[in-house]
Amino acid sequence: MSKRQFIPEVKALFGLTMPILIAQLAYTSMGFVDAIMAGHFSKHDLAAIALGNSIWVPIYLLMTGVILATTPKVANLFGARNNKEIGPLLRQSLWMAALVVVVVIALLVSAHPLLLVMGATEDTAALTMKFIYGIAGGMPAIAFYQVFRCLSDGISRPRPSMVLGVIGLILNIPVNYVLVFGKLGFPAMGGAGCGIASASVMWFMFFGFLWWVSYGPAYKECEIFKRFDMPDWKAIGDLLRVGVPIGIAVFTEASIFSIIALLIAKLGDDIIAGHMIALNFSSLVFMVPLSISIAITVRVGQAMGRKDPIAARFSAHTGILLAFLLSCVSTVLMWIFKEYVAGFYTTDKAVLILASHLIIFAAIYQLPDAIQVTCAGALRGYQDTGIIMLITLMSYWVIAMPIGYTLGLTNYWGEPSGPVGFWISLIIGLAFASVMLGARFVYQSRYQISKSVVANG
Repeated sequence: MSKRQFIPEVKALFGLTMPILIAQLAYTSMGFVDAIMAGHFSKHDLAAIALGNSIWVPIYLLMTGVILATTPKVANLFGARNNKEIGPLLRQSLWMAALVVVVVIALLVSAHPLLLVMGATEDTAALTMKFIYGIAGGMPAIAFYQVFRCLSDGISRPRPSMVLGVIGLILNIPVNYVLVFGKLGFPAMGGAGCGIASASVMWFMFFGFLWWVSYGPAYKECEIFKRFDMPDWKAIGDLLRVGVPIGIAVFTEASIFSIIALLIAKLGDDIIAGHMIALNFSSLVFMVPLSISIAITVRVGQAMGRKDPIAARFSAHTGILLAFLLSCVSTVLMWIFKEYVAGFYTTDKAVLILASHLIIFAAIYQLPDAIQVTCAGALRGYQDTGIIMLITLMSYWVIAMPIGYTLGLTNYWGEPSGPVGFWISLIIGLAFASVMLGARFVYQSRYQISKSVVANG
């Protein structure tokens, strides 16, 4: 591909990435708002939010990962100009989401024993569960919202999720403030108020997207609500075949952070809060390569729908390069401004010092993470998701977790280093994942091109 083709591809990727990024930042910033509000209420509430996030976020990501199968399938149909087939696909995706969310809620409301087993005190566990109960009330809304979001991304219409995400964030701030600190006649709920506020915003965002999809002209050809369909188990099974490996891969990545948080819970609230700050801000920065990854999935899926595997590979190459270069910038900035970042979250001196130190490792973590997430995005566009699951499982649970546990909590390598040891192990695991997923992408892209040559030869 020439420079003349490179510039339009960059523009196309950024055209998709920027609305997706704004939406992702808005979603993640709701967690940032929770942390800020709870942290200024008390460090015990901040610790409870950290533990709550370690439970509900991986489960939520498992759910959205499964639903994410909708994006490449919609993109493929859209690229092939089979828009009328998108409606039946989406209706089955909604049924799939309904089934998955029942499991998600059941897991969330039964999390109390897990908190106790992992060493949280009874008071902290009780406060954490109040937060989780609130969040659970919004899970059906966010599940169906994600289906509509996958539809919009797949047809290159990311604007609705951007607009609704920003409005949701704006609403979340005053609702959080009222419920956490007890304003306008409400009792001061602390961290528990964050859960109720988030669930309320989730429902607003779902109804907003429902309205947008019902009346937006871009969705008319898809005929989403043309008729009511009963569950088609073959279609749902096909969605699950692609989505379950995505969900497990995302859950594997998120759950290791949760397990780390639970393992270090016994080290005290200061340690939990410091780790949570580094993780929360790192998650905000990660939204850039993640958004590019979603855009890559759409571009690759649409190109494969047009039966143009060369364009699919070029889109992926461009996106991977952009993500890596931007992550180099974010790594440097995080390292330079680490104390300033930590000061946003807390005024507690002990927590601030620890968080500043951990942000250094979180900054380095961005580099391999950018490569692995964009390679995974390309593979999702090819609907080659099983390998993503296997590599992710190996990277985090076979490599990172044993190294992190022995570095952080045992004397095997010397003096236990606490959360620092876990961050070091995560960097090692992500480096392995970036190499392996990169190799799989190279194989898959070449295979699709070769298959196309044979078919047209």
